Amino acid sequence: MTDEGYQRKIMLKIRNLESGYGKLRVLKHISMHVNPGEIVTIIGANGAGKTTLLSTIAGLVQLMAGEIVFRGKEIRGVAPSKIPGLGCVMVPEGRQVFATMSVEENLILGAHVIQQQGKSVIQEMLEHQYRLFPILKERRSQLAGTLSGGEQQMLAMARALMSKPLLVMMDEPSTGLAPLIVREIFQVIERLRDEGNTVLLVEQNAKAALSIADRGYVLETGKVIVQGQAEELLANPDVQRAYLGREKMES
Repeated sequence: MTDEGYQRKIMLKIRNLESGYGKLRVLKHISMHVNPGEIVTIIGANGAGKTTLLSTIAGLVQLMAGEIVFRGKEIRGVAPSKIPGLGCVMVPEGRQVFATMSVEENLILGAHVIQQQGKSVIQEMLEHQYRLFPILKERRSQLAGTLSGGEQQMLAMARALMSKPLLVMMDEPSTGLAPLIVREIFQVIERLRDEGNTVLLVEQNAKAALSIADRGYVLETGKVIVQGQAEELLANPDVQRAYLGREKMES
């Protein structure tokens, strides 16, 4: 494959990215890529810069240097509100559902970027989410704030998927959830990949993330220190020692 063809194949390419808050640089010279149809996970300890990386891609954190190319187009400077319309959505840490709105109202809000495609398309996406997350169909009229933590996480994921994204970024989807629910969430992420979706997954539960990912990057103090195929990272003694000692979920 030519270099030009290879570039077209890459869905997300980050080169020498630096970002942070005010004058504080959190990320330093980050380079990575995500190909269509794969799960790429970013693991690392608290404070490594994982959430900052996703937030920078989403336009929520200042990009100080480097470039972010999504589907061949530089998105530096694109307003955060416009990025979902390009096909890149983020499921934030902490769910952030609209507590006083029903499950279905939350989902329909997620479809705002495809409104021009018509009500039939939105209804089709709604039914697809209910197939992915049957519990949400049961709870469709229930206020989102009354759902369990696991149900709220499913709702946050389904709301993001309502926009028919090409790339779904997920920030710590297992946080605060029981092991059985974590397993269910990760099974859905695998199913998304099997259906042709692309996922960029930030996770502190390294073993769970690497068990479903195609490739991974390890962040430490704002830098990529190790990268490779998921099975290689699982077998890496340094990664095992630092990140795989105690996990929330058995692989």
